[in-house]
Amino acid sequence: MTGSEISPSFRLAYVPGVTPTKWVRIWNERLPEIPLTLVAVTAAEASDVLRGGGADAGFVRLPIDRTDLSAIPLYTETTVVVIPKDHIAAAVDEVSAEDLADEIVLHPLDDTLDWERPPGRPAIERPATTVDAIELVAAGVGLLIVPQSLARLHHRKDLTYRPVTGVPESRIALSWPEDATTDMVEDFIGIVRGRTVNSTRGRTATPPQPKQRKRPDAGDARRKPAAGKSAGKSPRGGSGGPKGGKRGKPRRRS
Repeated sequence: MTGSEISPSFRLAYVPGVTPTKWVRIWNERLPEIPLTLVAVTAAEASDVLRGGGADAGFVRLPIDRTDLSAIPLYTETTVVVIPKDHIAAAVDEVSAEDLADEIVLHPLDDTLDWERPPGRPAIERPATTVDAIELVAAGVGLLIVPQSLARLHHRKDLTYRPVTGVPESRIALSWPEDATTDMVEDFIGIVRGRTVNSTRGRTATPPQPKQRKRPDAGDARRKPAAGKSAGKSPRGGSGGPKGGKRGKPRRRS
């Protein structure tokens, strides 16, 4: 099979915590002839996968090196602290970074938040992954601060989470190689941005059809008089003379 005969496909990378289901469904509805393949990647390797051609586009966590990658920020996530259900912080609606000053706060090596300095007291060792850190929280070793989607992804019955103020937030973006902005990438950008199928942007747009002007019939050039009225008659029943003209004098009988 030659290169020109290979069926097109679209590869979409996504980092943990992102749920691309809605956008995949719309793609399949609009472009059923082009299969979409999902590629699960870690936040750390997402940029390299895009640069290396492992995916056509991907949902990544900012910041990333945008030297040769384009990115459209989509939304910002709430940051939460994962705690045991019997922790004192479970009794409140949210906590601040200062509230965690005396707590051991785990800082895994795959952390996705852009810290200057994490709050709380550091653990003796940094866990290798967020999954490892979740296990340590469940064991009562410390607490973990993550984007809310990761807390949901790694949910456990013995843990809960609360929003944290005064800490960095994670932003999700759609990214792709700058020199590979293909028609399919444009199609997916349109889907993510909520463009309709008939939008003028993107390859799948339907070109507007020119409006055809109605040609008047020859008989429409002159308007027909309304029913019950005669053309040329004056409102006073005259024979077409000007309204308000003089009447002739009546003849005298002999």
